[in-house]
Amino acid sequence: MFVLLFLCSAHKVAAQGQSILDRRISVDVTRQRLDDVLSIIGNKGGFSFSYNSNILKRDSLVTISAANKPVRVVLNQLFAGNYEYKESGNYIILRRVSLQLTTVTKVKPAEERMYTISGYVVNSETGDKVPYASIYERKQLVSALSDADGHFSLRLRSKQAKAAISVSKYSFEDTTLMIEPSFDMKLEIAIVPQLQPVYTAVPNLYERADTANRIGALDSIKPLLVTHPPADKRTSIEKTSFGNLLLSPKQKVSSLNLRNFFATRPFQLSLVPLLSTQGKMSGQVVNNFSFNVLGGYTGGVNGVEFGGLFNINRRNVRFLQIAGLFNMTGGSVDGVQFSGLSNTVLDSLNGVQISGVTNFTRGKLNGVQTAGFYNHVNDTMRGLQVSGFANYTRKKMSGTQIAGLANFANRSIEGVQIAPVFNYAKRMKGVQLGLINIADTIDGIGLGLINIVVKGYHKLSVYSNEVVNLNMAFKTGQHKFYNIIAAGMHVDSLNQATIFGYGIGSEFKLTKWLWLNPELTTNIVYLGTWDYFNSLERLNLNLNFRITRWLTVFGGASYSVFHRAQPEQIAGYKFDLAPEGHQAFTIGRTAYTGWGGWNVGVNFF
Repeated sequence: MFVLLFLCSAHKVAAQGQSILDRRISVDVTRQRLDDVLSIIGNKGGFSFSYNSNILKRDSLVTISAANKPVRVVLNQLFAGNYEYKESGNYIILRRVSLQLTTVTKVKPAEERMYTISGYVVNSETGDKVPYASIYERKQLVSALSDADGHFSLRLRSKQAKAAISVSKYSFEDTTLMIEPSFDMKLEIAIVPQLQPVYTAVPNLYERADTANRIGALDSIKPLLVTHPPADKRTSIEKTSFGNLLLSPKQKVSSLNLRNFFATRPFQLSLVPLLSTQGKMSGQVVNNFSFNVLGGYTGGVNGVEFGGLFNINRRNVRFLQIAGLFNMTGGSVDGVQFSGLSNTVLDSLNGVQISGVTNFTRGKLNGVQTAGFYNHVNDTMRGLQVSGFANYTRKKMSGTQIAGLANFANRSIEGVQIAPVFNYAKRMKGVQLGLINIADTIDGIGLGLINIVVKGYHKLSVYSNEVVNLNMAFKTGQHKFYNIIAAGMHVDSLNQATIFGYGIGSEFKLTKWLWLNPELTTNIVYLGTWDYFNSLERLNLNLNFRITRWLTVFGGASYSVFHRAQPEQIAGYKFDLAPEGHQAFTIGRTAYTGWGGWNVGVNFF
């Protein structure tokens, strides 16, 4: 028994280590559907098939008989050598034998200085015509787009000694062929699909990202651009709001097809994106100098670019770019961007962005952003942001944010935030200066009316003093500098008084369980009427003694200065807050009362 089990296991291991195509199987079927026969072969051989359903007639009826034959032989018998097989894991991928890459159907000498290359682009696997493929000549920068039937026509100049015709199509391999100039030719060019298998729970299914068969007309290009983005994970310039509005469908498809081809030229001039000295290939050319009367669409800039209204670049910009309305760059910028409306960079920026309204950088920024309304960096930043409304940095920032309303550092900032209304940083290492400052943690200081540090200093105080016998205060910020919002009332039906105050304080640690807290508050005092403004300023020096982690008791001395604008006492309310024997003094024509007092209470949290 042991010997038999060992021999069976060894045979099974040997079979698994064997090539799938060399495994021997027996099959005998008569007039069964092709997809059912493939399932039978796969089950007998212990593997699965993967294929593009468009290349097989799965409902066709087939008959085959083979006894103890290799899988390769069985498949050759089934498909009569019209398909090729490739192993991938435990799959056999079926592909049609590729067509001849290029077939010349007609040649004749050109009668002019120009000659025409025309014909069809076909799928090398299926033989189907391929719509919206880009056909171009690299040196002359002449291009065409095949129509819905796969037909194209290209006019070239005869002065070149040789011409290289290239065909590019998204989800297909690039194909290039050399031709003799000065001859009109009709060609049939076969291009090879790029296989991108997606295996599902359904066996015998091979899906390929082949968009050629999914586009029936030029109007269907927009869904293609949404459903099948380029391999580059960045958002392409053609899919932005301005790119979608100003670029034609043919330009968008060409950019998708020709994402790997770019040429360089010293100069280009354009009126609008469709009217350029570089024609349909303007989006594939990087220029040293670019001048766009109204607007232009180029591959990039390595020098200087001017646009009366706008500049759109697929790749990088170096040195200087100026536009009346907006600049939009699909790559990075090393230099300076000026615009009247907005600047957009979909990669990184090293330099300066200046616009009348907004600046946007998707990648990292090292430099300066200045905008009349809003600045946005979607990655890390080192430098300066200045805007009339708000600044935003999504990741770590080192530098300064100055805004007319608010600053946001979504992760952390080492530096300074200055805004009249609001500053936010998740982790702050530096200074926040504004009306409201919020941080998750802070290593520095927040200077404002309200400073909130989520993982900072928070206390709820209940206390009494010589002015009113019941007070509550909320203290928030950090140990070295916190804000105080307070309210109190004197519980006495014959001598009522209500106060509302705001203040600042700081905590100095003396021992592990003892702290000293100097605090300064300013208060409004209600003594029965709102017709007059009565003010009370207090300087407190409290000693805090820790009882538990969440409870401390405190007490200390204080000095108060009171100004009563109210001329007469209201029945049931206090009139003079100071104890007997107080000292009165005047500053200018205003009378004040000053005295020494006390505080005693408890802190929670």
